[in-house]
Amino acid sequence: MLYLTIFICFISSVLLTPLVKKLAIKIGATDKPNYRKVHQKIMPRLGGLAIFISFIIGMLILSPEQKYTVPIIIGSLIIVITGVLDDMKELSAKVKLLGQIIAALVVVLWGGLHIDIINLPFGGALSLGIFSIPFTIIWIIAITNAINLIDGLDGLAAGVSSIALISICGMAILQGNLGIAIMAAIVLASTLGFLLYNFHPAKIFMGDTGALFLGFIISVLSLLGFKSLTFISLIIPVIILGVPISDTFFAIIRRIVNKQPIGAPDKSHLHHCLLRIGFSHRQVVLIIYALAAMFGLAAFIFTMATMWGSFIFIAVMLIAIELFVESIGLIGKDYKPLIKFIRNRS
Repeated sequence: MLYLTIFICFISSVLLTPLVKKLAIKIGATDKPNYRKVHQKIMPRLGGLAIFISFIIGMLILSPEQKYTVPIIIGSLIIVITGVLDDMKELSAKVKLLGQIIAALVVVLWGGLHIDIINLPFGGALSLGIFSIPFTIIWIIAITNAINLIDGLDGLAAGVSSIALISICGMAILQGNLGIAIMAAIVLASTLGFLLYNFHPAKIFMGDTGALFLGFIISVLSLLGFKSLTFISLIIPVIILGVPISDTFFAIIRRIVNKQPIGAPDKSHLHHCLLRIGFSHRQVVLIIYALAAMFGLAAFIFTMATMWGSFIFIAVMLIAIELFVESIGLIGKDYKPLIKFIRNRS
């Protein structure tokens, strides 16, 4: 029944996406070209609605019995409504943030999903206390927006999200969290069905409807999979989501270095930098897919490492990320402290 449901979700997404495309054009949910965007013509968005409906179909068929199921569905509905309104009317950042906070509160307060204690690697535990709920809400909102920020090229957010979902599903199976694995597989199948229309050259964009939904559901699933947290296991979902988290983190650093507002839009995200270097649209997407897959594989390797091995692994990853960031100019053309240090030492 599980495999049949996953197949149904995939086919539902394949069949629904053209219908959603027609709806997007009819209601004016379109994306117009501007100086920050890569596409050169008006494109229908709202494609995430097909992903969400396919996800709901899968959930209705399987009806996974978990206390989080209904809150996740309600929270997802709120985030999708926020995305649909934004795709139609371009909501202000404050209104979008409000929708995200409400969706997160549904999962945290109604569903009871929040991290209370983090076990430290050298003994003892860190109790988050009154910060437990804010910590969880911030995580959900941060990942939701991280997926939204990388949605800049055909098939990019859908592909990176799919790779993250594969990693979450695999990790959940290894840990025996079959409910999380099933939910991740349903979202994955729904996303892959949409990706057939979204890969370059795209026929439809997922819009904020899709980016916010995928970011929200991935953030929640990644927390559910590692609810009994140690300091080390806290790192695992961060590694799985390495591409969107890194791009968001360095976007913040870039804006601080350039003395710009943190929320200011720019054209210097990871995909923009790779395009400037000379890679084609399709090549950039495939390169970022490969990076996302490497992070996913790294997460699996990380779970098998010893404690000291984990710290060494993190250190090597951070150095590699910094070198990559400096080499492509993600923060700025002149920002190359580590490369300059290596050159001076040699």
